[in-house]
Amino acid sequence: MKETTDLLKKLIATAGLPGYETPVREIIEKAWGPLVDELKINRLGNLYGYVPGTGKEPRSSILIAAHMDAIGFMVTSIKDSFLHITQIGGIDPRILPGQMVTIHGRKDFPGMIIQPPAHTLPEGMQNGVVPLSDLLVETGLTAAQTSRQVRIGDLISFASTPIEIKGDLLAGHSMDNRASVVALTEALKLLKKRHHEWDVWAVATSQEEVTLGGAAVSSFDLRPTLAVVVDVTYAKGPGATAHLSYAMDKGPALGWGPNIHPKLFQAFEDLAEKLEIPNQKELMSRMSGTDAITMQVAAEGVPTMVISIPLRYMHTPYEIVHLKDITRTGRLLAEFICELDDKFMDTLRWDESEKGVRNSK
Repeated sequence: MKETTDLLKKLIATAGLPGYETPVREIIEKAWGPLVDELKINRLGNLYGYVPGTGKEPRSSILIAAHMDAIGFMVTSIKDSFLHITQIGGIDPRILPGQMVTIHGRKDFPGMIIQPPAHTLPEGMQNGVVPLSDLLVETGLTAAQTSRQVRIGDLISFASTPIEIKGDLLAGHSMDNRASVVALTEALKLLKKRHHEWDVWAVATSQEEVTLGGAAVSSFDLRPTLAVVVDVTYAKGPGATAHLSYAMDKGPALGWGPNIHPKLFQAFEDLAEKLEIPNQKELMSRMSGTDAITMQVAAEGVPTMVISIPLRYMHTPYEIVHLKDITRTGRLLAEFICELDDKFMDTLRWDESEKGVRNSK
C-alpha cells in the first residue's frame, strides 16, 4: 500500500494540464518502464505501454485507458503584478479564492488566487459568487518582475499538498484522474507475474478534460478488440445525491448504459462477485462523461467498458479517494485480462437486441 500511496502522491504533486501533460507523463513512463515490454508516445501525447500475450497469433488485444491530464488555468492578461486567468476544464469559481497555485512561467513559482474587495467589484457581484473573470492571481512580485516572469498563455496549476487522512484516505488535487493511472499501474504489476493470452495496451491518455482527443486517436491507432476506460465518479458525501453517488471503500463502480457494452458489464460484474471484490453499479443513462465517449466509436466501433473509482469533492484542490478502491480496481482489471481467451469474443454479442432486429425484418 505504501508504494501505491507514494506513486499517487508523486503524480498529484506534478503538473500535467490538458495538452501539456509532459511532466506527469514522464513520471508514469518511469513507473511503467519495468512493467511493460514497450513504451511509446503518440502524436497527441498519449503514453502507450505494450505487454504481449501468450496466445497464438494473430492475438486479440485489450486497451486499458486512464487519462493523465488534470484541470487548471491559463493566463489571459497581466495587470501590474496580478494575473487574470481562464479555466482549462471544469472548475467551480466558488472554491477558488484563497487557493495556492503554481504559476508555470519562465520558471515555476507560487501564487495565490484572490478575490478583490467587495466594493471594487462590478455592481451586483458584491454579495454573490465572484466569476473567474473577476478573480486574480497574486504573484508576490513587482509589476516589472511579473512582466519578465509571466507571459500570456502560461499555465497555472493547483498547489495543494497531499494529505493522508485516517481510514486509508488520501486528499489532494488531480486525483481525477491520477488515481486511475495508479490503478492501471497496479494491474500491470499483477500481470507481470501472471499468464494472459491477450495483448495488453496500457494507455495514459491526454486532453480528456477538454477534448477527449487522446482517447479518440489511441483507440483508432491501436484498434483494440476491447477497451476499458478507468476514471473516477462521484462518491457519497455532504450534498451528494444518493442515487447518483457511490460509497467509498465499497470497491469500483461498474458503468451501465449506452456507452458500455452490456456483455462486458456482465463479465466484469460476474468476475467481481466470483473473486469477492466489492463493486457497485453506476448508471450512465447517456454519455459516460469519460474517454469511453470517443473510444467506443473509433473506426468500426470498439466494445467498451467503464470502471470508476469513487471520489469526493471532484474538480477541487482537495479531492479524496480511498486507497483500497484503487487497489481493488487494479486487481479486477488484471484478473479480467487473465480470464480472456480465444473464445471470449464469441460470447460478446448484443444477443437479444440482434434477434429482435432480425425477426422484425
